[in-house]
Parts: sequence; C-alpha cells; structure tokens
Amino acid sequence: MFERVTSRFPRTSATRTRAAVLAAGLGTSVVLGAGVAAAVDNTAASGAAGAVQAQAAAQSKAAETQAKAVQAQAAKAQKAAEAQKAAAAKAAQAKKAAKAAAKKKAASWIDPVKSYKLSASFAQNGGMWAHKHSGQDYAVPTGTPVMAAHGGTVVKAGGNGAGDGPAYGNAIVIKHGNKTYSQYAHLSSVNVKVGQVVKTGQKIALSGNTGNSSGPHLHFEIRTTPNYGSAVDPAKFLRSHGVTV
Repeated sequence: MFERVTSRFPRTSATRTRAAVLAAGLGTSVVLGAGVAAAVDNTAASGAAGAVQAQAAAQSKAAETQAKAVQAQAAKAQKAAEAQKAAAAKAAQAKKAAKAAAKKKAASWIDPVKSYKLSASFAQNGGMWAHKHSGQDYAVPTGTPVMAAHGGTVVKAGGNGAGDGPAYGNAIVIKHGNKTYSQYAHLSSVNVKVGQVVKTGQKIALSGNTGNSSGPHLHFEIRTTPNYGSAVDPAKFLRSHGVTV
C-alpha cells in the first residue's frame, strides 16, 4: 500500500492570493474614495467661487444701474434749471421790452425845439401880453428848427397868429386828438399847410421874432381847443408825458 500524501501548499497559496486580491481591492476602493472626495471638494469650491463671482457681478450691475439713474436725475435737474433760467431771462426781457415800450409811449411827446433856454413860463405876469402868459417860451436863435411835439393834423397855419391875432405873429396849430392841440408862435417861416398830417419830431417851421415879441424865441402852447383862451400849462403837460422840460 502506498502512503497518501496531501500537500498544503496549493491551498495556502490560493488563500494568500485571495487575500492579496482583497487587499488590492480595498486599497483601490480607498484610493477611489479619496479621489471622489477630492473631486467633491473641488466641485464645492468651484461652485462657491462661481456664486461669489455672480454676486459680485450682480452688485456691480446694480451699482452701475444706480449710477446711471443718478446721472439721469442730475441731467434732468440740470435741464430743468436751465429751462427755468431761460424762462426767467425771457420774462426779464419781456419786462424790459414792456418798460421800454411804455417809456416810448410816454415819451411820444417831445420838446418842440432843441438846445433851448426856458424864458417866460405859463401864467406869468408881464407887460408884453394883455393877460397872463398863455404858454411856455423857449429862447432860441431865429431860424432854429421847430418840430411837431406830437403827431397830428395841422388845423391852423400862417400869419396873424393863424387867426389868433397879430400878437402871435406867424403861427401853427396842430390837432392831436383827445381834445389836445399844440400851438407854435412868433415863427420866422411856416413849412406846413392846413390839413397836412405831421409826425412827432417832424420839422414844421423855423423860430423867429414875429408878432408881439421882445426877442427871438418860440412861444409854445397846449390847448383844449384850436383857439386862443383854452391853454393849459405846457411844461406840466409835457412832463406828465415823459418829457424833461
């Protein structure tokens, strides 16, 4: 009979082999687990960084929008201020124009001569006239241009005081409307005719020394009718119409 011999080496080797395989598998699992954890950590970090960047971008956009809104509001305020300033300037200009127009209207009357010296005044007593002086005398040299103190229509013109008597010499009477007439006397020459329409400042005659006169001058009257006896203070009248006498 043969003796049965059983070897243990193959079984031990198989066991060792399986242990090695298990150990290797476990190691691989550990390594894979670590890799997965690292990957998870990286993804989380990347997500957090993205969120911070997104938040920063949103804040930047919001700040930019707010800045644009502030700029738009400032531009609107500036535009409103400029419009208000322009309106104020326009109002001031209109007020100035209205004032100038009113002044021009008030000064539409003028002195009948330039470069004069006032002599006998209205209602003054004197030996050169039968009653109190009926006008304002402007002492000027003979030949001084005499102008219409205001626009109107000539209703009297010529010698003998244009119908008011020889004391006036050569004379002119102009109708201005609203029961207002102006008279110019002691003229050396008359340059207008009855019915002629004249403008303010138009030359109508030359001053002189005709009629009852003690020297060359212009006798000027403001009347409420075209005739003698209806005179009012001419200097006061002109001043009330913006004329410096």
